[in-house]
Amino acid sequence: MPNANDDTSSALSQAQQRAVSELLRVAPVADDLARRFQEAGFSLALVGGSVRDALLGRLGNDLDFTTDARPEDVLKIVRPWADAVWDVGIAFGTVGAQKQARVEEADRSFQIEVTTYRSEAYDRTSRKPEVSYGDSIEDDLVRRDFTVNAMAVALPEKRFIDPHGGLEDLATRVLRTPGTPEESFSDDPLRMMRAARFAAQLDFDVAPEVVTAMKEMSGRIEIISAERVRDELNKLILSAHPRKGLSLLVDTGIADRVLPELPALRLESDEHHRHKDVYDHTLIVLEQAMALEENGPDLTLRLAALLHDIGKPRTRRFENDGRVSFHHHEVVGAKMTKKRMTALKYSNELVKDVSRLVELHLRFHGYGTSGWTDSAVRRYVRDAGPLLDRLHKLTRSDCTTRNRRKAAALSHAYDGLEKRIAQLQEQEELDAIRPDLDGNQIMEILGIKPGPAVGRAYKHMLELRLENGPMGHDAAVAALKEWWAEQG
Repeated sequence: MPNANDDTSSALSQAQQRAVSELLRVAPVADDLARRFQEAGFSLALVGGSVRDALLGRLGNDLDFTTDARPEDVLKIVRPWADAVWDVGIAFGTVGAQKQARVEEADRSFQIEVTTYRSEAYDRTSRKPEVSYGDSIEDDLVRRDFTVNAMAVALPEKRFIDPHGGLEDLATRVLRTPGTPEESFSDDPLRMMRAARFAAQLDFDVAPEVVTAMKEMSGRIEIISAERVRDELNKLILSAHPRKGLSLLVDTGIADRVLPELPALRLESDEHHRHKDVYDHTLIVLEQAMALEENGPDLTLRLAALLHDIGKPRTRRFENDGRVSFHHHEVVGAKMTKKRMTALKYSNELVKDVSRLVELHLRFHGYGTSGWTDSAVRRYVRDAGPLLDRLHKLTRSDCTTRNRRKAAALSHAYDGLEKRIAQLQEQEELDAIRPDLDGNQIMEILGIKPGPAVGRAYKHMLELRLENGPMGHDAAVAALKEWWAEQG
Protein backbone atom coordinates (compact mmCIF):
# COMPACT_ATOMS: atom_id res chain seq x y z
CA MET A 1 0.00 0.00 0.00
CA PRO A 2 1.47 3.42 -0.96
CA ASN A 3 2.42 5.72 1.90
CA ALA A 4 3.14 9.47 2.18
CA ASN A 5 6.76 8.92 1.21
CA ASP A 6 5.64 7.13 -1.95
CA ASP A 7 3.34 10.08 -2.80
CA THR A 8 6.20 12.54 -2.33
CA SER A 9 8.53 10.36 -4.40
CA SER A 10 5.91 10.22 -7.16
CA ALA A 11 5.53 14.00 -7.09
CA LEU A 12 9.30 14.42 -7.26
CA SER A 13 9.57 11.97 -10.13
CA GLN A 14 6.83 13.77 -12.08
CA ALA A 15 8.54 17.12 -11.47
CA GLN A 16 11.86 15.77 -12.73
CA GLN A 17 10.18 14.36 -15.82
CA ARG A 18 8.58 17.76 -16.52
CA ALA A 19 11.96 19.41 -16.09
CA VAL A 20 13.65 17.06 -18.55
CA SER A 21 10.87 17.68 -21.06
CA GLU A 22 11.14 21.46 -20.66
CA LEU A 23 14.94 21.41 -20.85
CA LEU A 24 14.89 19.31 -24.00
CA ARG A 25 12.61 21.96 -25.49
CA VAL A 26 15.18 24.73 -24.97
CA ALA A 27 18.17 22.45 -25.53
CA PRO A 28 19.13 23.98 -28.90
CA VAL A 29 19.94 27.25 -27.10
CA ALA A 30 21.11 25.99 -23.71
CA ASP A 31 23.31 23.18 -25.03
CA ASP A 32 24.87 25.35 -27.71
CA LEU A 33 25.84 27.99 -25.15
CA ALA A 34 27.07 25.37 -22.67
CA ARG A 35 29.39 23.83 -25.25
CA ARG A 36 30.94 27.21 -25.92
CA PHE A 37 31.66 27.65 -22.19
CA GLN A 38 33.01 24.10 -22.02
CA GLU A 39 35.37 24.73 -24.95
CA ALA A 40 36.66 27.83 -23.17
CA GLY A 41 37.35 25.77 -20.03
CA PHE A 42 34.38 26.91 -17.95
CA SER A 43 31.22 25.37 -16.50
CA LEU A 44 27.66 26.48 -17.19
CA ALA A 45 24.39 25.54 -15.46
CA LEU A 46 20.78 26.56 -15.76
CA VAL A 47 19.85 27.91 -12.34
CA GLY A 48 17.29 29.45 -10.03
CA GLY A 49 13.89 30.46 -11.33
CA SER A 50 14.51 28.79 -14.69
CA VAL A 51 14.98 25.38 -13.04
CA ARG A 52 12.01 25.99 -10.73
CA ASP A 53 9.78 26.89 -13.67
CA ALA A 54 11.03 23.91 -15.68
CA LEU A 55 10.03 21.65 -12.79
CA LEU A 56 6.60 23.34 -12.71
CA GLY A 57 6.24 22.85 -16.46
CA ARG A 58 6.16 26.60 -17.18
CA LEU A 59 9.63 27.47 -18.46
CA GLY A 60 9.42 30.50 -20.72
CA ASN A 61 11.88 32.38 -22.89
CA ASP A 62 13.84 33.90 -19.99
CA LEU A 63 16.79 31.67 -19.11
CA ASP A 64 19.13 32.21 -16.14
CA PHE A 65 22.56 30.61 -16.09
CA THR A 66 25.44 30.57 -13.63
CA THR A 67 29.12 29.96 -14.36
CA ASP A 68 32.59 29.94 -12.85
CA ALA A 69 33.72 32.29 -15.64
CA ARG A 70 34.31 35.90 -14.60
CA PRO A 71 32.18 38.57 -16.31
CA GLU A 72 34.91 39.64 -18.76
CA ASP A 73 35.28 36.00 -19.87
CA VAL A 74 31.50 35.65 -20.18
CA LEU A 75 31.47 38.65 -22.53
CA LYS A 76 34.16 37.08 -24.71
CA ILE A 77 32.16 33.86 -25.02
CA VAL A 78 28.70 35.38 -25.47
CA ARG A 79 29.41 38.31 -27.82
CA PRO A 80 30.22 36.24 -30.96
CA TRP A 81 27.23 33.96 -30.32
CA ALA A 82 24.36 36.22 -29.24
CA ASP A 83 22.26 38.54 -31.40
CA ALA A 84 22.58 41.28 -28.77
CA VAL A 85 24.54 41.67 -25.53
CA TRP A 86 24.21 44.14 -22.66
CA ASP A 87 26.37 44.61 -19.61
CA VAL A 88 24.32 46.95 -17.41
CA GLY A 89 24.47 44.36 -14.61
CA ILE A 90 28.13 43.53 -14.97
CA ALA A 91 29.00 45.25 -11.67
CA PHE A 92 26.93 42.51 -10.03
CA GLY A 93 28.48 39.79 -12.17
CA THR A 94 25.65 39.52 -14.71
CA VAL A 95 25.84 39.66 -18.51
CA GLY A 96 22.60 39.78 -20.51
CA ALA A 97 22.02 38.54 -24.04
CA GLN A 98 19.33 37.92 -26.61
CA LYS A 99 19.35 34.92 -28.95
CA GLN A 100 16.99 33.89 -31.73
CA ALA A 101 16.66 30.14 -32.14
CA ARG A 102 14.39 27.66 -33.87
CA VAL A 103 12.62 25.48 -31.32
CA GLU A 104 9.90 22.97 -32.17
CA GLU A 105 9.64 24.32 -35.71
CA ALA A 106 9.11 27.88 -34.50
CA ASP A 107 11.45 30.86 -34.17
CA ARG A 108 11.75 32.09 -30.58
CA SER A 109 13.66 34.92 -28.99
CA PHE A 110 15.38 34.01 -25.71
CA GLN A 111 16.36 36.54 -23.05
CA ILE A 112 19.45 35.18 -21.33
CA GLU A 113 21.36 36.17 -18.20
CA VAL A 114 24.69 34.61 -17.26
CA THR A 115 25.91 35.35 -13.74
CA THR A 116 29.25 34.45 -12.23
CA TYR A 117 29.16 32.32 -9.06
CA ARG A 118 28.88 34.88 -6.30
CA SER A 119 27.97 35.80 -2.79
CA GLU A 120 26.60 39.14 -1.66
CA ALA A 121 25.72 40.73 1.65
CA TYR A 122 24.59 44.04 3.12
CA ASP A 123 26.12 45.83 6.02
CA ARG A 124 23.90 47.58 8.55
CA THR A 125 23.94 50.94 6.78
CA SER A 126 24.41 50.16 3.07
CA ARG A 127 21.61 50.15 0.52
CA LYS A 128 23.72 48.26 -2.03
CA PRO A 129 25.04 44.70 -1.84
CA GLU A 130 28.74 43.99 -1.72
CA VAL A 131 29.49 41.42 -4.42
CA SER A 132 32.26 38.84 -4.29
CA TYR A 133 32.75 35.99 -6.74
CA GLY A 134 32.85 32.31 -5.80
CA ASP A 135 34.46 29.25 -7.32
CA SER A 136 31.83 26.53 -6.80
CA ILE A 137 28.21 26.16 -7.72
CA GLU A 138 27.44 24.81 -4.24
CA ASP A 139 28.65 28.07 -2.67
CA ASP A 140 26.58 29.99 -5.22
CA LEU A 141 23.39 28.02 -4.48
CA VAL A 142 23.60 28.42 -0.71
CA ARG A 143 23.37 32.22 -1.12
CA ARG A 144 20.14 31.98 -3.13
CA ASP A 145 16.94 33.27 -1.54
CA PHE A 146 14.83 30.09 -1.30
CA THR A 147 15.44 26.37 -1.74
CA VAL A 148 13.07 26.22 -4.73
CA ASN A 149 15.37 28.78 -6.39
CA ALA A 150 18.56 27.03 -5.23
CA MET A 151 18.53 24.20 -7.77
CA ALA A 152 20.63 23.94 -10.92
CA VAL A 153 21.06 21.73 -13.97
CA ALA A 154 24.68 21.38 -15.14
CA LEU A 155 24.96 21.58 -18.92
CA PRO A 156 25.30 20.08 -21.40
CA GLU A 157 25.21 16.78 -19.45
CA LYS A 158 21.94 17.79 -17.67
CA ARG A 159 23.07 16.77 -14.20
CA PHE A 160 20.56 17.84 -11.54
CA ILE A 161 22.05 19.72 -8.54
CA ASP A 162 19.85 20.17 -5.46
CA PRO A 163 21.90 20.39 -2.25
CA HIS A 164 19.12 22.00 -0.15
CA GLY A 165 16.04 19.90 -0.90
CA GLY A 166 14.42 22.40 -3.22
CA LEU A 167 12.73 19.71 -5.28
CA GLU A 168 10.90 18.32 -2.26
CA ASP A 169 9.89 21.84 -1.15
CA LEU A 170 8.58 22.44 -4.66
CA ALA A 171 6.51 19.25 -4.46
CA THR A 172 5.05 20.28 -1.10
CA ARG A 173 4.65 23.93 -2.20
CA VAL A 174 6.58 25.54 0.64
CA LEU A 175 9.13 28.36 0.75
CA ARG A 176 12.22 27.78 2.90
CA THR A 177 15.70 29.31 2.82
CA PRO A 178 18.83 27.27 2.00
CA GLY A 179 20.53 28.34 5.23
CA THR A 180 18.86 29.93 8.23
CA PRO A 181 16.28 32.62 7.39
CA GLU A 182 18.17 35.06 9.61
CA GLU A 183 21.38 34.63 7.59
CA SER A 184 19.51 34.88 4.29
CA PHE A 185 17.58 38.03 5.23
CA SER A 186 20.65 39.61 6.75
CA ASP A 187 22.49 39.10 3.44
CA ASP A 188 19.66 40.76 1.50
CA PRO A 189 16.61 42.05 3.43
CA LEU A 190 14.63 42.38 0.19
CA ARG A 191 14.28 38.59 0.34
CA MET A 192 11.61 39.11 2.99
CA MET A 193 9.47 40.85 0.38
CA ARG A 194 10.40 38.17 -2.16
CA ALA A 195 8.94 35.57 0.21
CA ALA A 196 5.62 37.40 0.04
CA ARG A 197 5.93 37.86 -3.72
CA PHE A 198 6.66 34.18 -4.45
CA ALA A 199 3.83 33.13 -2.13
CA ALA A 200 1.54 35.34 -4.22
CA GLN A 201 2.92 34.27 -7.60
CA LEU A 202 3.17 30.53 -6.96
CA ASP A 203 0.45 30.17 -4.31
CA PHE A 204 3.01 28.58 -1.96
CA ASP A 205 3.01 28.57 1.83
CA VAL A 206 5.90 30.18 3.71
CA ALA A 207 7.63 28.00 6.30
CA PRO A 208 6.91 29.03 9.92
CA GLU A 209 10.57 29.74 10.70
CA VAL A 210 10.74 32.06 7.69
CA VAL A 211 7.64 33.97 8.85
CA THR A 212 9.13 34.27 12.34
CA ALA A 213 12.37 35.70 10.92
CA MET A 214 10.40 38.17 8.80
CA LYS A 215 8.62 39.45 11.90
CA GLU A 216 11.82 39.73 13.92
CA MET A 217 13.86 41.36 11.11
CA SER A 218 11.19 43.55 9.46
CA GLY A 219 13.13 46.70 10.36
CA ARG A 220 15.99 45.59 8.10
CA ILE A 221 13.84 46.31 5.04
CA GLU A 222 14.47 50.02 5.61
CA ILE A 223 18.02 49.81 4.23
CA ILE A 224 16.67 48.69 0.84
CA SER A 225 16.26 51.40 -1.79
CA ALA A 226 12.76 52.62 -2.62
CA GLU A 227 13.19 51.50 -6.24
CA ARG A 228 13.89 47.87 -5.28
CA VAL A 229 10.99 47.84 -2.81
CA ARG A 230 8.68 49.30 -5.47
CA ASP A 231 9.70 46.72 -8.09
CA GLU A 232 9.11 43.85 -5.68
CA LEU A 233 5.78 45.31 -4.63
CA ASN A 234 4.72 45.59 -8.28
CA LYS A 235 5.50 41.93 -8.94
CA LEU A 236 3.44 40.96 -5.90
CA ILE A 237 0.48 43.16 -6.84
CA LEU A 238 0.51 41.86 -10.43
CA SER A 239 0.58 38.22 -9.30
CA ALA A 240 -2.25 35.71 -9.42
CA HIS A 241 -2.79 35.74 -5.63
CA PRO A 242 -1.85 39.22 -4.32
CA ARG A 243 -4.00 38.87 -1.18
CA LYS A 244 -1.72 36.06 0.02
CA GLY A 245 1.43 38.17 -0.33
CA LEU A 246 -0.06 41.40 0.98
CA SER A 247 -1.46 39.63 4.05
CA LEU A 248 1.98 38.22 4.79
CA LEU A 249 3.56 41.69 4.53
CA VAL A 250 0.94 43.08 6.90
CA ASP A 251 1.09 40.20 9.39
CA THR A 252 4.89 40.32 9.64
CA GLY A 253 5.08 44.10 10.08
CA ILE A 254 6.97 44.68 6.83
CA ALA A 255 4.03 46.60 5.35
CA ASP A 256 4.27 49.02 8.30
CA ARG A 257 7.60 50.10 6.83
CA VAL A 258 7.01 49.98 3.07
CA LEU A 259 3.27 50.62 2.70
CA PRO A 260 1.97 51.70 6.14
CA GLU A 261 -1.33 52.92 4.71
CA LEU A 262 -2.39 49.29 4.15
CA PRO A 263 -2.14 47.94 7.73
CA ALA A 264 -3.62 51.25 8.94
CA LEU A 265 -6.88 50.14 7.30
CA ARG A 266 -7.32 47.54 10.05
CA LEU A 267 -9.48 49.94 12.03
CA GLU A 268 -10.52 48.76 15.45
CA SER A 269 -14.16 47.70 15.34
CA ASP A 270 -16.56 49.72 17.44
CA GLU A 271 -18.74 47.73 19.81
CA HIS A 272 -21.83 48.04 17.60
CA HIS A 273 -19.99 47.16 14.35
CA ARG A 274 -21.29 50.23 12.61
CA HIS A 275 -18.78 50.01 9.75
CA LYS A 276 -17.28 47.09 7.88
CA ASP A 277 -13.64 46.01 8.02
CA VAL A 278 -11.92 48.45 5.66
CA TYR A 279 -8.81 46.27 5.33
CA ASP A 280 -10.70 43.16 4.27
CA HIS A 281 -12.97 45.27 2.05
CA THR A 282 -9.88 46.62 0.28
CA LEU A 283 -8.51 43.15 -0.47
CA ILE A 284 -11.92 42.07 -1.80
CA VAL A 285 -12.07 45.18 -4.03
CA LEU A 286 -8.61 44.31 -5.38
CA GLU A 287 -9.71 40.76 -6.23
CA GLN A 288 -12.96 41.98 -7.80
CA ALA A 289 -11.03 44.51 -9.91
CA MET A 290 -8.73 41.70 -11.07
CA ALA A 291 -11.78 39.73 -12.20
CA LEU A 292 -12.76 42.63 -14.49
CA GLU A 293 -9.37 42.89 -16.22
CA GLU A 294 -9.60 42.20 -19.93
CA ASN A 295 -6.04 42.33 -21.25
CA GLY A 296 -3.93 40.88 -18.47
CA PRO A 297 -2.87 42.38 -15.13
CA ASP A 298 -3.37 46.16 -14.92
CA LEU A 299 -1.00 47.81 -12.43
CA THR A 300 -2.84 51.15 -12.50
CA LEU A 301 -6.19 49.55 -11.70
CA ARG A 302 -4.77 47.24 -9.02
CA LEU A 303 -2.91 50.04 -7.26
CA ALA A 304 -6.05 52.19 -7.31
CA ALA A 305 -8.08 49.32 -5.84
CA LEU A 306 -5.47 48.74 -3.14
CA LEU A 307 -5.22 52.43 -2.19
CA HIS A 308 -8.75 53.71 -2.84
CA ASP A 309 -9.78 53.83 0.84
CA ILE A 310 -6.50 54.77 2.53
CA GLY A 311 -8.00 58.13 3.49
CA LYS A 312 -10.60 56.48 5.75
CA PRO A 313 -8.54 56.15 8.96
CA ARG A 314 -7.81 59.90 8.92
CA THR A 315 -11.41 60.90 8.21
CA ARG A 316 -13.37 58.49 10.43
CA ARG A 317 -15.93 60.20 12.64
CA PHE A 318 -18.54 58.76 15.03
CA GLU A 319 -21.69 60.82 14.40
CA ASN A 320 -24.30 61.71 17.02
CA ASP A 321 -26.91 59.53 15.35
CA GLY A 322 -24.71 56.44 15.76
CA ARG A 323 -23.38 56.29 12.21
CA VAL A 324 -19.71 56.24 11.28
CA SER A 325 -18.68 58.67 8.54
CA PHE A 326 -15.60 59.07 6.36
CA HIS A 327 -16.33 62.45 4.78
CA HIS A 328 -13.98 63.44 1.96
CA HIS A 329 -11.85 60.33 2.41
CA GLU A 330 -11.44 60.18 -1.36
CA VAL A 331 -9.79 63.64 -1.42
CA VAL A 332 -7.57 62.85 1.56
CA GLY A 333 -6.81 59.42 0.08
CA ALA A 334 -5.76 60.91 -3.27
CA LYS A 335 -3.21 63.14 -1.51
CA MET A 336 -1.94 60.23 0.57
CA THR A 337 -1.67 58.08 -2.57
CA LYS A 338 0.41 60.72 -4.31
CA LYS A 339 2.72 61.04 -1.31
CA ARG A 340 3.26 57.28 -0.86
CA MET A 341 3.73 56.52 -4.55
CA THR A 342 6.15 59.42 -4.92
CA ALA A 343 8.17 58.10 -1.96
CA LEU A 344 8.31 54.70 -3.70
CA LYS A 345 9.66 56.41 -6.84
CA TYR A 346 6.76 55.59 -9.14
CA SER A 347 6.61 57.50 -12.42
CA ASN A 348 4.85 60.86 -12.40
CA GLU A 349 2.29 59.57 -14.89
CA LEU A 350 1.38 56.52 -12.80
CA VAL A 351 1.19 58.63 -9.62
CA LYS A 352 -1.15 61.04 -11.39
CA ASP A 353 -3.40 58.29 -12.78
CA VAL A 354 -3.74 56.26 -9.58
CA SER A 355 -4.31 59.39 -7.46
CA ARG A 356 -7.00 60.54 -9.89
CA LEU A 357 -8.81 57.20 -9.70
CA VAL A 358 -8.72 57.32 -5.89
CA GLU A 359 -10.12 60.86 -5.99
CA LEU A 360 -12.95 59.89 -8.36
CA HIS A 361 -13.92 56.49 -6.97
CA LEU A 362 -16.91 57.86 -4.99
CA ARG A 363 -18.23 60.20 -7.69
CA PHE A 364 -20.74 57.65 -9.00
CA HIS A 365 -22.53 57.47 -5.65
CA GLY A 366 -23.98 60.89 -6.35
CA TYR A 367 -25.82 59.35 -9.32
CA GLY A 368 -28.65 58.17 -7.09
CA THR A 369 -32.02 56.84 -8.15
CA SER A 370 -32.91 59.94 -10.15
CA GLY A 371 -29.82 59.79 -12.35
CA TRP A 372 -27.77 62.72 -13.54
CA THR A 373 -28.31 65.54 -15.98
CA ASP A 374 -26.47 65.34 -19.29
CA SER A 375 -24.19 68.04 -17.91
CA ALA A 376 -23.22 65.87 -14.92
CA VAL A 377 -22.53 62.90 -17.20
CA ARG A 378 -20.31 65.06 -19.41
CA ARG A 379 -18.35 66.25 -16.38
CA TYR A 380 -17.91 62.67 -15.14
CA VAL A 381 -16.44 61.67 -18.49
CA ARG A 382 -14.34 64.83 -18.74
CA ASP A 383 -12.89 64.39 -15.24
CA ALA A 384 -12.07 60.72 -15.82
CA GLY A 385 -10.54 61.37 -19.23
CA PRO A 386 -8.54 58.36 -20.48
CA LEU A 387 -9.09 56.65 -17.10
CA LEU A 388 -12.83 56.23 -17.70
CA ASP A 389 -12.70 52.48 -18.40
CA ARG A 390 -10.59 51.88 -15.29
CA LEU A 391 -12.95 54.08 -13.25
CA HIS A 392 -15.86 51.91 -14.41
CA LYS A 393 -14.01 48.80 -13.17
CA LEU A 394 -12.92 50.38 -9.88
CA THR A 395 -16.41 51.68 -9.10
CA ARG A 396 -18.03 48.33 -9.81
CA SER A 397 -15.38 46.54 -7.72
CA ASP A 398 -15.97 48.86 -4.77
CA CYS A 399 -19.33 47.18 -4.06
CA THR A 400 -18.64 44.44 -1.49
CA THR A 401 -21.96 44.44 0.32
CA ARG A 402 -23.45 41.05 1.19
CA ASN A 403 -26.93 42.53 0.73
CA ARG A 404 -27.84 41.09 -2.67
CA ARG A 405 -30.66 43.56 -3.25
CA LYS A 406 -28.39 46.54 -2.57
CA ALA A 407 -25.60 45.09 -4.74
CA ALA A 408 -28.03 44.47 -7.60
CA ALA A 409 -29.39 48.02 -7.31
CA LEU A 410 -25.88 49.52 -7.45
CA SER A 411 -24.95 47.37 -10.43
CA HIS A 412 -28.17 48.31 -12.23
CA ALA A 413 -27.58 52.01 -11.54
CA TYR A 414 -24.06 51.83 -12.93
CA ASP A 415 -25.33 49.95 -15.97
CA GLY A 416 -27.63 52.91 -16.50
CA LEU A 417 -24.79 55.41 -16.18
CA GLU A 418 -22.62 53.52 -18.67
CA LYS A 419 -25.55 53.42 -21.09
CA ARG A 420 -26.02 57.19 -20.72
CA ILE A 421 -22.31 57.75 -21.35
CA ALA A 422 -22.43 55.57 -24.47
CA GLN A 423 -25.43 57.47 -25.81
CA LEU A 424 -23.84 60.87 -25.24
CA GLN A 425 -20.51 59.69 -26.65
CA GLU A 426 -22.26 58.66 -29.83
CA GLN A 427 -23.98 62.04 -30.07
CA GLU A 428 -21.23 64.37 -28.93
CA GLU A 429 -17.79 62.69 -29.05
CA LEU A 430 -17.42 63.05 -25.27
CA ASP A 431 -13.88 61.72 -25.28
CA ALA A 432 -12.71 64.94 -26.91
CA ILE A 433 -14.88 67.59 -25.27
CA ARG A 434 -13.75 71.03 -26.36
CA PRO A 435 -15.46 74.45 -26.31
CA ASP A 436 -17.30 75.41 -29.48
CA LEU A 437 -14.66 78.13 -29.99
CA ASP A 438 -10.89 77.64 -29.74
CA GLY A 439 -8.35 80.17 -28.42
CA ASN A 440 -7.62 81.74 -31.81
CA GLN A 441 -11.31 82.26 -32.52
CA ILE A 442 -11.83 83.79 -29.07
CA MET A 443 -9.01 86.31 -29.65
CA GLU A 444 -10.34 87.19 -33.10
CA ILE A 445 -13.95 87.68 -31.95
CA LEU A 446 -13.01 89.71 -28.88
CA GLY A 447 -10.15 91.57 -30.55
CA ILE A 448 -7.68 90.70 -27.78
CA LYS A 449 -4.12 89.41 -27.67
CA PRO A 450 -2.81 86.27 -25.92
CA GLY A 451 -3.06 86.57 -22.13
CA PRO A 452 -5.03 85.59 -19.02
CA ALA A 453 -8.29 86.92 -20.48
CA VAL A 454 -8.15 84.32 -23.27
CA GLY A 455 -7.79 81.54 -20.69
CA ARG A 456 -10.75 82.83 -18.70
CA ALA A 457 -12.86 83.06 -21.84
CA TYR A 458 -11.86 79.54 -22.89
CA LYS A 459 -12.76 78.17 -19.45
CA HIS A 460 -16.15 79.88 -19.59
CA MET A 461 -16.89 78.42 -23.03
CA LEU A 462 -15.86 74.97 -21.81
CA GLU A 463 -18.28 75.27 -18.88
CA LEU A 464 -21.06 76.19 -21.33
CA ARG A 465 -20.16 73.18 -23.48
CA LEU A 466 -20.30 70.86 -20.51
CA GLU A 467 -23.56 72.35 -19.28
CA ASN A 468 -25.43 72.62 -22.58
CA GLY A 469 -23.74 70.27 -25.01
CA PRO A 470 -22.78 71.43 -28.55
CA MET A 471 -24.00 75.00 -29.12
CA GLY A 472 -23.17 75.70 -32.74
CA HIS A 473 -20.93 78.50 -33.97
CA ASP A 474 -23.39 81.41 -33.98
CA ALA A 475 -24.81 80.63 -30.51
CA ALA A 476 -21.28 80.23 -29.13
CA VAL A 477 -20.21 83.62 -30.54
CA ALA A 478 -23.26 85.28 -29.00
CA ALA A 479 -22.61 83.63 -25.63
CA LEU A 480 -18.96 84.68 -25.70
CA LYS A 481 -19.81 88.30 -26.48
CA GLU A 482 -22.44 88.34 -23.74
CA TRP A 483 -19.90 87.02 -21.20
CA TRP A 484 -17.27 89.52 -22.36
CA ALA A 485 -19.69 92.42 -21.93
CA GLU A 486 -20.31 91.34 -18.34
CA GLN A 487 -16.59 91.47 -17.65
CA GLY A 488 -16.64 95.25 -17.93
